[in-house]
Amino acid sequence: MSDGASGQTLQVFYDGDCPLCRAEIDHYRGCAGADRLAFVDVGRTVAAPTLGPDLDRDTALRRFHVRTADGGLVSGAEAFARLWTTLPGWRWLGRLLDRRVFGRRPALMIAEVAYRLFLPLRPRLARLIARRS
Repeated sequence: MSDGASGQTLQVFYDGDCPLCRAEIDHYRGCAGADRLAFVDVGRTVAAPTLGPDLDRDTALRRFHVRTADGGLVSGAEAFARLWTTLPGWRWLGRLLDRRVFGRRPALMIAEVAYRLFLPLRPRLARLIARRS
């Protein structure tokens, strides 16, 4: 969240126990603009105040969530759009999906369907990555 001093614009909640999620977050941490993000490892964080009153650990582990500077909580493809919009190298993709730019976008709806289809595959992909590490 934005705290003024650090200029953070998003809290990014991720499952640090998932090798796939960890690799993706590590990539984002290395991107220009990552200093404006606060990464919260939900796999290790169980304190409700860290997550906020409208997000519990189990819910956070099931889907990708970000909290905006104004305290709003978004998940799934829309959360990725918000994250990408914050990172200059990914901004084009974030703008393509972000409903705040052009209203409800067909691209966002398609991305959300793709994300929901991906979710059941995530555990298998994570195990595959873990075996190769």
